[in-house]
Amino acid sequence: MTGKGESEEEAQWALVMMPAGVEWSGRARYAAAMYFHGRGAMDAATLEVYRYLARLDGEDPVAVLRRYRVGADWLEELARRMQRPSG
Repeated sequence: MTGKGESEEEAQWALVMMPAGVEWSGRARYAAAMYFHGRGAMDAATLEVYRYLARLDGEDPVAVLRRYRVGADWLEELARRMQRPSG
């Protein structure tokens, strides 16, 4: 489900980067994480963190990944994405 002019990948990035605390955000982030795992962009251990947090909307998966030192490659990609200008 993408908006006009939005690619599937862009839509999945928007979902996986949803802020903590938004209702259903944990499930949305996990669904997007499954998309990226299926494309080989995320390893299984990182996906497992998103799975575990799927029902915990208030938990930030990035903070958990850092705390447990999991998903270094994924965290680097997220940092690159967050630095890109939008538009």
